[in-house]
Amino acid sequence: MVQDESISYMTVSAMIAIFLPLILFFIWRKKYSLKVLPMFTGVMIYLVFVIAFQPIIHYIILSPRADGSQIIFATDPAMYVLYGILVVGFLEETGRFAAFQLLKKKYKGNGTAISYGIGHGGIEAILLVGFTLVSSIALSSLINSDDLNIASLAAEDPAVFALINELIANEPINFLAPGLERILTISAHISLSVIVYCSVQVKGKLWLYPAAIVMHAIFNIAPIMFQVGLITNIWHVELTLLILAAIIATAAFFVCKIIKQNETEEEPEEEQEEEPRKKPEEETEEESRKKPEDETEKPVESEIKHEKTNN
Repeated sequence: MVQDESISYMTVSAMIAIFLPLILFFIWRKKYSLKVLPMFTGVMIYLVFVIAFQPIIHYIILSPRADGSQIIFATDPAMYVLYGILVVGFLEETGRFAAFQLLKKKYKGNGTAISYGIGHGGIEAILLVGFTLVSSIALSSLINSDDLNIASLAAEDPAVFALINELIANEPINFLAPGLERILTISAHISLSVIVYCSVQVKGKLWLYPAAIVMHAIFNIAPIMFQVGLITNIWHVELTLLILAAIIATAAFFVCKIIKQNETEEEPEEEQEEEPRKKPEEETEEESRKKPEDETEKPVESEIKHEKTNN
């Protein structure tokens, strides 16, 4: 039997993963002038670069060749961790960089980066954690109802059998970890989005793009080590993510100041560019004002000439 407390904690984590991105968007929508298109772009970039491209790279790198050799052995935990963090960091930050290149002309300001980060981190939370936990909750309900189909399915499929054992044996409190992890991960996605946005918008800050790749790779070390069994305590992972999310958020805070400073420097330049455009308009207005005056002067001159002829 799966404990009721475990199901409750799974429900809490699932709700965090599914609803937190939407809550953040509506809370910050006015404060940071968030737009829907950058958020939607974040969703699409994740689907393309992670859901579509990442399996292709995994197939090329991890699948055995015709002679039985592999570029990277999936059975070597250390090499797999190194490969995993670099691939994920490169793909996601490159996708972020490409997205801001597309958005930079029409969408500017920190709100663009925040919107994108909510979309990118939000869809990841929904797909990886939200839907997975909803399935686990449904499976737990079937287990507790003594459904015979579940018993036969577990006997046939080792993966289902392992999942059932995990749901039954795991400590209830551990089911809160996925929800906490998504809070920290979405925070990191928003911070990294601000950093990469700065690399696109501010001249001389291109180096922030590879820096974001490195930060993202480091952030993923503990979760991937947990996946391969090098870390066994999930709360050690959460503590590591908490520290790293705070460091990345601090870096993003200082980057925000650079972005704001760059925006204030760009405003006078834009005004100077608009001034020459206004001059012809001002000239036409002055000419239009002078025309009535000239027209009133002409009759006066004609009257003076008429009087002189009469005299």
